[in-house]
Amino acid sequence: GAVLDTGGARLAFSTDSYVIRPYFFPGGDIGSLAVHGTVNDLAMCGARPLALSVGLILEEGLPMQDLWQVVQSIQTATSKVGVPVVTGDTKVVDHGKGDGIYINTTGIGLIPASVKVAPTRAQPGDIILINGAIAVHGIAIMSVREGLEFETTLESDSAPLADLTATLLEQGGDAIHVLRDPTRGGLASSLNEIAGQSKVGIRLQETSIPIWNEVRGACEILGLDPLYVANEGKMLAIVARDSAEAALAAMQAHPLGVEAAIIGEVIEDHPGKVFMRSRIGGMRVVDMLSGEQLPRIC
Repeated sequence: GAVLDTGGARLAFSTDSYVIRPYFFPGGDIGSLAVHGTVNDLAMCGARPLALSVGLILEEGLPMQDLWQVVQSIQTATSKVGVPVVTGDTKVVDHGKGDGIYINTTGIGLIPASVKVAPTRAQPGDIILINGAIAVHGIAIMSVREGLEFETTLESDSAPLADLTATLLEQGGDAIHVLRDPTRGGLASSLNEIAGQSKVGIRLQETSIPIWNEVRGACEILGLDPLYVANEGKMLAIVARDSAEAALAAMQAHPLGVEAAIIGEVIEDHPGKVFMRSRIGGMRVVDMLSGEQLPRIC
């Protein structure tokens, strides 16, 4: 999201396009995903989301019941988060020129004057938190594509994070330095971006990163590193060390943060690099993902 100063107010402005395949998946669909994704981009700027636009690109021959289900999902998602769709557009392309339905959303939000969240604010000594288990969304999508079966249905973690973010900012104030939702490219790519923008090093503890056993097993089967798998309902918070425990408690008290954990810290050494202490005690570099690990994941 971009931050715009206008008339004494700070506005967050974000746009995104959703091309996920399949467009119905366990735990959601392309409609709710589009709402959640744009709301979350605004929330990661520290903003209170105000309004959305929705653009639909439909392939000729799309079943009307599919379109109706997606539109209803958009309505349900916006109602739950309290952010209206105020404008939009629909276009139809020839059969074979699309893939059912694509959605573009744009969102605008208001950033309170007291909020000072920015990707350049990570400082040595800061603590890194995440609100729950990683890689759930990407593996839920891949389980559908590859026909993987689990003892229970693995559902996407797609969720709106604006309320959780507002709770965290209300509790932590200026101690909340950076917020980021690790979507495409996963946890590793997001932390590499932050390390580069803030010119700091980041050290993770592998044993502290929450990951479900079925997700870990699926990643091993598919040859994927869960650190690079997409999330859609997870947020990273980088906070001042003396506020970390309070921030963790605030996360864990929220329904979307029950599994929240401290996963690492910001260091002065090796600016722009991310390292991880492995389960066996070794240290390895966690590089930025090169290329797209999972196409059409959001």
